[in-house]
Amino acid sequence: MSSGHPGAALLSPFKEHEEPDLNIEFSDVEARNKLERRLLWKLDLRMSMLVLIYILNFIDRNNVSAARSRGLVTDLHLEGKQFATLLSILYVGYIIMQIPSNMFLNFIGKPSLYLPACTVIWGIISALTGITANITGVLLTRFFLGFVEAAFFPGAVFLISKWYKRDEIGLRLTILSCGNIISSAFGALIASGILNDMNDNLGHAAWRWLFYIEGALTVFVAIIAVFILPDFPINTKWLSDDERRLALKRMKEDVGVGDETETEQGGRCHGLYLAVTDWKVWWIALAAASQVVASSFVIYFPTLTATLGYNPTVTLLLVAPPFVCAAIVAFVLSRHSDRAQERFYHMSASYIVGIIGFIISMCTMNTAARYLSLFLMEQSNAGIMLLVAWISTSFPRPPAKRAVCFSLINSIQQLGSIAGSYAWQSNWGPTYRYSYGICLAASSISITMCWVLRQHLKTLNKKLEEEEQEKGIKERGFRYLL
Repeated sequence: MSSGHPGAALLSPFKEHEEPDLNIEFSDVEARNKLERRLLWKLDLRMSMLVLIYILNFIDRNNVSAARSRGLVTDLHLEGKQFATLLSILYVGYIIMQIPSNMFLNFIGKPSLYLPACTVIWGIISALTGITANITGVLLTRFFLGFVEAAFFPGAVFLISKWYKRDEIGLRLTILSCGNIISSAFGALIASGILNDMNDNLGHAAWRWLFYIEGALTVFVAIIAVFILPDFPINTKWLSDDERRLALKRMKEDVGVGDETETEQGGRCHGLYLAVTDWKVWWIALAAASQVVASSFVIYFPTLTATLGYNPTVTLLLVAPPFVCAAIVAFVLSRHSDRAQERFYHMSASYIVGIIGFIISMCTMNTAARYLSLFLMEQSNAGIMLLVAWISTSFPRPPAKRAVCFSLINSIQQLGSIAGSYAWQSNWGPTYRYSYGICLAASSISITMCWVLRQHLKTLNKKLEEEEQEKGIKERGFRYLL
């Protein structure tokens, strides 16, 4: 049945795998706008579950950093670079699984089942970390944790890209990515409470309870997510017929071509072929990997706040304020970027603020100055969020290619996470000047590479404009965001 909005053409009841007729126009602009606002409100409310899962994703991923100084290293007999290996092994599994996972998600078209199922599995694996007794056990759990977690972020980005237009997606992806920032802030607070109050409960060390409790929480939230998350516009069952047609029509209007079967050609691996043969994918991936190296300080944040000279509890509490501030900056910057329809300069401004933070930390051991530098460094995460939004608008169609692009770029950029895990050696502390120097160089490289990409996209936009003029097309078509 139609939703009954005046001015919206009626559709026959929706059937699975049957595309509504998008050529029927909405005759009343006001009625369409009202329906669109309701659709976006409904989507935003349901998509907020992705933020909660992403918070848990990073809490489960980074809780080893909080547990590092509270018994984990001693109980598992870690030596030398074994803790760095413990961090980096997660990204090996993460890299391996991302591309096949997103290809599978595009094929089955059921993110409301697939993403929560993966979340349940990684929650169980995270909890099992608490029963490990040696380096072999914890390495195995960390590897498989990354293997399963790989499904979530590229899958969530792909899901969001199926619903939101180019002038809407930057803010939504930033809100999603703020889950990373929030987890870093409040994950430390949760860890502080558990590590202080749960030691020797039922004969288990506090760091083991940290994994038990946070893993169980992840499983609980994942089960709820099954009933909340949407699928794709073509097969989400809680949409009315008018809402479904409008959702599909919005995506077609945004790029000039639909986002379903009309842009899909070739076999199941055709999207993979299109992605790996596009040099822009590899270029952006390397630029992103370079910036991930620059952001490697995030996984060592409790270690860096420890250099300020406070006790372990205060050290964990000091982690939160820089991340809260960064979340606010990211929200404001991404909203302005969406409105201005510009990516590079907004992103570069965020990176430059981070570079200033690196320079301050390299030059002084003053407590106030170094804590201020942590605020500045953390702002660079806003630039990474805008880069994710830039990726989504630089590879709009077909969906199979876009799905592989997200996962391929995210996989390659995790090589930066592996390299960054070894950029903070204990013997470089407490100044960590060499580490900050590596971050500074990596961020500078990323800015340069993104500028080259911007110039190329600018050239492509000129060609698109010339083609329209030659064909006598007066209506402005698709343009890459710069």
